[in-house]
Amino acid sequence: MIGNNRHDDDLISDTLKTVFGFQTFRPNQENIIKSILDRQDVFAVMPTGGGKSLCYQLPAKILTGTAVIISPLISLMKDQVDAALENGIPAAFMNSSMTNQELSGVYRRLKENGIKLLYIAPERFVMPHFLETLKTFPISLFAIDEAHCISEWGHDFRPDYLSLSLIPKMFPDVPVSAFTATATQKVQKDIISKLGLRTPFVVRASFNRENLFYQVKSKTKIQIQILEFLKEHQGESGIIYRATRDSVMETADFLVSGGIKALPYHAGLSAVERSKNQEAFNKDEIQVIVATIAFGLGIDKSNVRFVVHADLPKNIEGYYQETGRAGRDGDTANCLLFFSRGDIPKIRYFIDQITDESERTIALEKLNQTVEYAAHNVCRRKHLLGFFGEDFPGDNCGACDICTGSVEQVDVTIDAQIIMSAISRTGQRFGIGHIIDIVTGADTKRVRALKHNEIKTYGAGKHRDKKHWRFLINELLAQDMMRQEGDPYPVLKLTPKGLNVLSGKEEAKALKREETVTRRIGRGDQGRYDEALFEILRSLRKKIAEEHQVPPYVIFSDKTLHEICRHFPVTLPDMRRINGVGDTKLERYGEDFIQKIKMYLDQNPGVIVPEGKPDYSSDPCESCSKTKKKGETVEETYEFFKKGMSIEDIAKLRNLAPSTIASHLEQLIRDGRKIDIDSLVDPAKRKEIEKFFLSREQWALNPIVEHFNGTVSYEEARLVRAWAYHRSST
Repeated sequence: MIGNNRHDDDLISDTLKTVFGFQTFRPNQENIIKSILDRQDVFAVMPTGGGKSLCYQLPAKILTGTAVIISPLISLMKDQVDAALENGIPAAFMNSSMTNQELSGVYRRLKENGIKLLYIAPERFVMPHFLETLKTFPISLFAIDEAHCISEWGHDFRPDYLSLSLIPKMFPDVPVSAFTATATQKVQKDIISKLGLRTPFVVRASFNRENLFYQVKSKTKIQIQILEFLKEHQGESGIIYRATRDSVMETADFLVSGGIKALPYHAGLSAVERSKNQEAFNKDEIQVIVATIAFGLGIDKSNVRFVVHADLPKNIEGYYQETGRAGRDGDTANCLLFFSRGDIPKIRYFIDQITDESERTIALEKLNQTVEYAAHNVCRRKHLLGFFGEDFPGDNCGACDICTGSVEQVDVTIDAQIIMSAISRTGQRFGIGHIIDIVTGADTKRVRALKHNEIKTYGAGKHRDKKHWRFLINELLAQDMMRQEGDPYPVLKLTPKGLNVLSGKEEAKALKREETVTRRIGRGDQGRYDEALFEILRSLRKKIAEEHQVPPYVIFSDKTLHEICRHFPVTLPDMRRINGVGDTKLERYGEDFIQKIKMYLDQNPGVIVPEGKPDYSSDPCESCSKTKKKGETVEETYEFFKKGMSIEDIAKLRNLAPSTIASHLEQLIRDGRKIDIDSLVDPAKRKEIEKFFLSREQWALNPIVEHFNGTVSYEEARLVRAWAYHRSST
């Protein structure tokens, strides 16, 4: 048995080899383990794949009693319990998915000292009498995973974590260790303070993942861009992160139609389906998992060769943690972020809904940090490490798009000299806003009072908007050509590097920036579109959106509708060439929109349809030409249905969403095909739905779902509607 203040090096080494099968420790593991065995609190920041679990599992094996591990995810608990059991360590978990009988069995084993590792969720600490019950068992240590969740400055704050501050008070003689893969110095101090750790042994492992290649690309036609990337990484396993559940489903369906084995993962799926999809990914039965950030915490899959962010992350911590799921085996892996400034307002909208002013300010600051990472002409690795307070030696990491020269850069020397001249001529005594006012020729009271409207640089940059100059100043700050000094009103100062640019000894370069100024469309401009048709299609989009309970822009964006109203596609292949029309949307909505377009052209013979096809910088993917027409894929569903297969079985077999299969069956019913509606919808329920439709004499889906308080799904309502509509019209 280990004493209170000493550890046995031979026992530690023997446990490492015999229980876990490792010959040596990874960096920092041994010191953390010895500190826990000396009953000292620990705070450790270790990157994903750094071996955190061994740091508490090994001492738990050696010490007398039960180690309590606080983990936020049920799936992570199960994975780690299974791994511990495989290593011969008695382990169990307690969470909300368990029955009272199962929980009683865990308590019984605790009383019998039959559990070495007990995994629990943080919310259990706020349950009445749980801590008092826990005090009746011998506890060897507490380990808190994902400890950043206790900090409001962390990227994933969870109020339930605040209850963990009770642990040191109620268990004064039990060591507490806190682990996280991402924490700035500010978050670190906040975690230690909120948990009440007692003079902890602190470890900050290097955040540098040398095997990861970081890259940012301009986001244009995102579905096609993702598919093109995957075709360059055939046979490799990876994760694609999307911001919303709808975009996850659309991307997954699109990739499947493009020949990629992909499955979705988001909180809107059932627990069974999420578990099944994650298991298929872990077993390499599929190549890609398309997910929201609900996916990934604690996954142990080591051969993830790429992580793609198709939407802008909300914060750097989350982005770093998500990219860290690539290359855990140490082999090279790619981390690709698609960046569009159009994503910023979407995130800002949700930030603006935050009622707490302090929390809203923090979220906005984190968003700005992410934009800076994506937009600045600085080594990606150096930028990431600097965010966590770590310096990267040298200016070229050799493993990011900036350092390998794979991004498009532009010479901004002249504009940089305009800014620097304004700073220099005003004595380097003013902040960003005033300097921008000078170069843009703003007629402000302060500019006139200081006579800065008389200096040579005044108005030298009025050919650009203020956003351009703010972007450029941020870029020059990031490249250490200038710095900010003073608080609370920092002023701009030129660095030696900046002075070289001002004097013409060096050039200044920046990443090519998207033009964000709204362009006015004049007569004859290619941006013009048929406004009458747009109104017709917008009404159709709204109707479909109401049926699916999604915002209209999820069906098609205004930009897509504008493009449709410029090119008037009247065939599925032509519709597919419209920007924003993926395979899934083409299959679901293409025919409906084409019918409206044809009707409009028939009623307006004077409309001039432009010759040729939409001109894009790159053609649609190769697989698009192989995409089955809607009629063909519907017939394939019909053949499987005639064999007695359910919607779920057909969807699984065809790698399509169940809602897509339901839409096929809806079309078949409308076409008068032989479909046994009672095999799809319970007869009693079907009669009630049909009765409601016929009594109201309208066919919208929202009222039916609301009337039955959610006991009728949209798929059931759609199928019965098609069946009732067909019966009433024959």
